[in-house]
Amino acid sequence: MKLARISTAVILGVVMLACAACSLFSESTPTSIEDPTQIITSPNASADTIVRNYAWNYKKRDWTWNLSIPQSLYDYYKARPRAQTADYSIYVTHPGDDQYIQLLADKIKKAAADAKYGEIDTVNLAVSFVQSLPYYTDDVTTAYDEYPRYPIATLVDQEGDCEDTAILMAALLDAMGYGVVLIAPPNHMAVGILGVTGMSGIFWDHNGGKYYYIETTGSGWEVGELPSEYSGKTAHIYDIVAVPILSHDWQSESSRYNKLTLTVTVENLGTAAADGVYVYTGFDAGNDMLWNTKESAAFDLAPDQSIVIHMELSVPKDKYTRLRVQIVYNNYSVDQSYSTWFDT
Repeated sequence: MKLARISTAVILGVVMLACAACSLFSESTPTSIEDPTQIITSPNASADTIVRNYAWNYKKRDWTWNLSIPQSLYDYYKARPRAQTADYSIYVTHPGDDQYIQLLADKIKKAAADAKYGEIDTVNLAVSFVQSLPYYTDDVTTAYDEYPRYPIATLVDQEGDCEDTAILMAALLDAMGYGVVLIAPPNHMAVGILGVTGMSGIFWDHNGGKYYYIETTGSGWEVGELPSEYSGKTAHIYDIVAVPILSHDWQSESSRYNKLTLTVTVENLGTAAADGVYVYTGFDAGNDMLWNTKESAAFDLAPDQSIVIHMELSVPKDKYTRLRVQIVYNNYSVDQSYSTWFDT
């Protein structure tokens, strides 16, 4: 019977894992999730589109826009699984809607140029457009307490909570050519834009630049204006960069001779590849210890790929324990789960 100690340290919301290698595993070939999105040639396409109308006011001028959004694009993003992560940059960096978001960003820049707006007013025009979308919490508009929307879904639904409008705002500003981050004060989400000449107000120093706060919920907030309830609060900053987000599910089946067959499905719901991933598993022995640990060989996962891992474990005798499964990437346990406790 094998007993291994797990050394853990909480760093940036994930758990660092130190463990010893054990036996190999069998795997299936990574598979890609089907992407039914279509090439977008115009925001006013007529076939199989959803038409939405927007009306708002900026600088004492009434603005009205009509957008036609491909039905297939909306359906695709509504159906995508939601990753368990606080880093909502993956909803900004997913490439499937880049062409459409770019067309909308160009529409905003042209409208601002026609109105003879300077750079600050151009940014604030984009901000006012996003702020015009009604605020509703996820538990009102969906069956979930937290259900972040991709930008296309927010445009079609014409509503959302703070993370939905912040994701849309970040996507638009990124497509307009600005440096952007997501700013997360306690229980909130907003956007930061890398400062340009003439920009003023509240900002965060990040990676050598000044990122000015943008509130995307409610109307009338301009760049650099911070609601009083977030004044003096610490905020997490998320760069708009592609990252892997690994998730897993598993099933087990007991066999003869105190053996347990474990089938683990690992998928990459992020927007960057993950190299050198492995599965680490064993039976909880308490006090950060595991009985009969096993570690799979390493594998790579591209975005929207999944893989099935098969492992066989020896069940410890006469123990009160539970199975622990961890997905390890860059020496961090990025996703983990447990069975219920049971007697062996």
